Amino acid sequence: MAASNIEIAQQAELWPITRIAESLGIPDEELEPYGRYKAKVSLRHLRTLRDRPRGRLVLMTAVSPTPAGEGKTTTTVGLGDALSRIGERAMICLREPALGPVFGMKGGAAGGGYAQVVPMEDINLHFTGDFSAIAIATNLLAALIDNHVHHGNSLGIDVRRVTWRRVLDVNDRALRDAVIGLGGPSNGYPREDGFDIVVASEVMAIFCLATDLADLKERLGEIVVAYTRDRRPIRARDLQAHGAMAAILRDALAPNLVQTLEHTPAFVHGGPFANIAHGCNSYLATDSALRMADYVVTEAGFGADLGAEKFVDILCRTTGLRPDVAVVVATVRAMKYHGGVEVADLPHENVAALQRGTANLVRHLTTVRETWGIPAVVAINHRAEDTDAETAALVAAAEAVGVTAVVAKHFAEGGAGAEELAREVVRICAQRQDAASALQLTYPDDATLWQKMTAIATRVYGASEVTASTAVRAQIKRLQDDGYGGYPVCVAKTQYSFSTDPRLRGAPSGHVVDIREVRLAAGARFVVMICGDIMTMPGLPAAPAANTIDVDEDGRIVGLF
Repeated sequence: MAASNIEIAQQAELWPITRIAESLGIPDEELEPYGRYKAKVSLRHLRTLRDRPRGRLVLMTAVSPTPAGEGKTTTTVGLGDALSRIGERAMICLREPALGPVFGMKGGAAGGGYAQVVPMEDINLHFTGDFSAIAIATNLLAALIDNHVHHGNSLGIDVRRVTWRRVLDVNDRALRDAVIGLGGPSNGYPREDGFDIVVASEVMAIFCLATDLADLKERLGEIVVAYTRDRRPIRARDLQAHGAMAAILRDALAPNLVQTLEHTPAFVHGGPFANIAHGCNSYLATDSALRMADYVVTEAGFGADLGAEKFVDILCRTTGLRPDVAVVVATVRAMKYHGGVEVADLPHENVAALQRGTANLVRHLTTVRETWGIPAVVAINHRAEDTDAETAALVAAAEAVGVTAVVAKHFAEGGAGAEELAREVVRICAQRQDAASALQLTYPDDATLWQKMTAIATRVYGASEVTASTAVRAQIKRLQDDGYGGYPVCVAKTQYSFSTDPRLRGAPSGHVVDIREVRLAAGARFVVMICGDIMTMPGLPAAPAANTIDVDEDGRIVGLF
């Protein structure tokens, strides 16, 4: 019987984190160790790197995800190890796993098989406490709002127009909507409220977009938390909350250094989801890695329509990061699923269904190459059940649109199984003259918020139009008139389809994208458009992963996958 992910990780021989840091030129005094195998790198040291040139940036994205799983994180790790194996100075940058999916349906997010970041149990469970700090900072602000109202409300907050929500890092559908302040005058004013999951919070987005501690504090102060009766915005700085919030987040802002099974250095830092937030690890981690390595592989959440779009239109737009190449992960199973095959039948060969399903891959490749101007390579994340005929059909579909597809076996073979992919990435980067000037954005800065949303829906999702209720249209116009029209748009929608209907597989076209809700994220400096039936507080499945996670009598974590 094959070893599980956690068994492989627990059997690995890890290097002390000081040795990993030494390979990057990080002095011991600039490390804040959390045990022997993970550490934070000081912000002071990161400031010394700013004058160094950046290395090559490899953006890992994927086809639209399926219940079978595509292995984007696993491929990120495998490619990083493969680049190291062929003699390149490589690092990887990943998001931190959220406890919601760890205990829910998805499980851990530290890679899999022989392509993992370690110590995987620590990374998947609490890690260095970053998410707890983000939750505390978010909830402190919520408490200060209600406290201000309770003690006289000198700012004139309209309790009907408090927009700031509390968060926690557990899927809990019962807390999506709540009434707080019950129990009499000493408990505050009763009002409707609710919880989001930590990864959807504006503080998480700010944390991942901030360029340094000063920028973090400035952005925290810009958060709009409520409005007065005459619709004047109340910000976190009006409540004198941003200083304490920054103090809570000070240590968390330093990136977390770990390693892969093959000792490639990795930053794992920040963790917004791409279906309800902007889906990228922290800018600080990615930029710092680029100053220390020749190649940095970073992951954007879910498919290219979500994570990669936000990487380009939010992160690249505001920070100057520019990908040299995009790796689009696809699997034989995913293509068959998008071709109409049900999950139970995916192990059986079905070339015809696979060929139908490659429309999903081609749509993503077209967006990456033609809309954004980023060269691409397809990584076929290999599974033992894949047949030669199916693999050949997938390779042919990519080649038909001028993209090389490489079979990668990193899950079973580690970095050695992805060396061909690494060589192709290096080849493309060598031909890439100027990634900065070549990158194209989906929409210009001066487009209106409605035009930006329409551009994403039509150019990336293949939709025919965008709709919204009269109330939502009025809210968008109000944000435009209030000076937020220059912000990028962050779309929250299902990850399973280009449309807002998760049942529409493949590459649907001509569908309608309806905006259900709009949220201003003034500190993150984008506007969130919530489309379709998407929740910012997920629920647990009937059989959550938490049911199988345990600890044995020796203190070893078991059942984590």
